[in-house]
Amino acid sequence: MSSYVSLAGFYDKVMPEDDYRLWADCCDGLFRPRGIRTVLDLACGTGRLSWLLAERGYEVIGVDLSCDMLAVAAAREKEVKYRPLFLNQPLQELDLYGTVQAAICSMDGLNYLPEEDLREAMRRIRLFLEPGGLLLFDLNTAGKFRRIDGEVFAEETEDAFCVWRADLEENDKSCVFGMDIFLKQGKLWRREQEEHIEYVYSPEEIASLLAETGFSPPQVFGGLPLRQMTGDEDRLFFLSG
Repeated sequence: MSSYVSLAGFYDKVMPEDDYRLWADCCDGLFRPRGIRTVLDLACGTGRLSWLLAERGYEVIGVDLSCDMLAVAAAREKEVKYRPLFLNQPLQELDLYGTVQAAICSMDGLNYLPEEDLREAMRRIRLFLEPGGLLLFDLNTAGKFRRIDGEVFAEETEDAFCVWRADLEENDKSCVFGMDIFLKQGKLWRREQEEHIEYVYSPEEIASLLAETGFSPPQVFGGLPLRQMTGDEDRLFFLSG
């Protein structure tokens, strides 16, 4: 089963717009005082964050593995000075024509990479990030994966219905999401299936990978707006350079 094919047209309808606006506000607050203008949006998906940053005057490159998600991103029409450039690349094979001043990865995009791919992705991000540039990303935590293990979730719109189950593997190092997506076609419904795998990382493992690939020790936050951690968070935010 492939990922983010049938889900591409359904994704924006179930992902809260406020989450992306919080991300855009956070990026703007970090980048503007530092004079950052060029931003790399990793695992950009349907490009909502890319476009929000473009509306604020940033030059954005969005990178994603899914052609279907990028097709949605590229089809958006907004009045911006710099239209985002979207590239179809795996993050571990990132290849740009120049450097950027900041790189971001939102909505747990890096959880999708197993350790060797994540290490190579970080190495390549460092390669294309200017000296003094910033890297900001978030990850789902081990605590969150334990809490949702075995749970079933559902999302519904007028013309689509998605149900999925989270199954944490026995070694607690990865979580498999099996999805059934039903898309309305006239009076009938078409069923599609997708499988997503997210990998589990501790803050210590992430700090080690960042150090190996040339990044500074990360600041770790518990949520947006960036705040101190308060106990067992579902998501952590890492800021490094």
